[in-house]
Amino acid sequence: MTNRRNFLKNSTLIAAGSLLAGKASEAKGAAAPVQTAANASKNFGLQIYSLTCNRNDQEFTNDVPGGLKKVSQLGYTTIELAGYNAEGKIGAVPMAEFKKYADDAGLKIVSTHVNPPVREYSKDNFDQIKEFWKKACDHHVAIGCKYIIQPGQPATRTTEEVAFVGEVFNEAGKIAKAAGLIFAYHNHSGEFARVAPEGTQQPAQGEGGNRRRPEGMKVIYDAMLEATDPSLVQFENDVYWTVMGQHDPVAYMKKYANRIRVLHIKDVAILGESGMMNFQKIFETAYSNGIANFFVELEGFSVGTQFEGVRGCADYLLNAPFVR
Repeated sequence: MTNRRNFLKNSTLIAAGSLLAGKASEAKGAAAPVQTAANASKNFGLQIYSLTCNRNDQEFTNDVPGGLKKVSQLGYTTIELAGYNAEGKIGAVPMAEFKKYADDAGLKIVSTHVNPPVREYSKDNFDQIKEFWKKACDHHVAIGCKYIIQPGQPATRTTEEVAFVGEVFNEAGKIAKAAGLIFAYHNHSGEFARVAPEGTQQPAQGEGGNRRRPEGMKVIYDAMLEATDPSLVQFENDVYWTVMGQHDPVAYMKKYANRIRVLHIKDVAILGESGMMNFQKIFETAYSNGIANFFVELEGFSVGTQFEGVRGCADYLLNAPFVR
């Protein structure tokens, strides 16, 4: 039986040691990285959830304009939003005001994470979901956003549910396209469970399909890709959660080169420290595919403040010769 430990041991993703690891002990209390000729033109972004995920760490939310300037000083050039609500705010900050803060900091808002108000999709709430996306698209196109991305997995317990999710995503893609945006979907590890074909009673089987695999069971992530229109729906691959689902993000980028157009760059904590993720191979494949948008996401950093962790991630990318 395959488990995560064996998958990681055998995976081509594992780095030979920790590639240019930005040590947490060095990141904590360290000065902001100095931009040099070698790294000044590097382009990578930050998912701002990295600074708001720890409710006990209020440094960013207490001073959003100052926090965004600090993000820019660390070396990030773009941001991906989180915390949108239907009142047209990011957290407690009106979106137009947030956009001004980002502009003042020299940061470009490229993308946003937005979830509809329901997780169970049905014919009865289809119109409600569509109205939500219309409003969300209007709010985000007004601040110059490019991608509007759903990060929350809807109910996908059967192939029928996955097929209907594809219909809903296609409709969201039409709404986004009409507004001048691109709709995309962001994965966690749950999308690498398997669902049974129509007409069977088999439940979804294990993250990564690591339990038994009855004939015909399909990985949810693949089924989502197949159920959506390439002209309407793209994908933001979270490379860490793909590995946690026992799949290879590099293989997925190669297989779906025209569908995976944005990446979440993530590790257990600070990038490179675990030695588990071969970011060189990930970036090389992404550049080969023409992917231009990369967002660091740091969750649950426990050995310092979130800003210290975000600094460590930026240091890693600024010093990595394979990042451009």
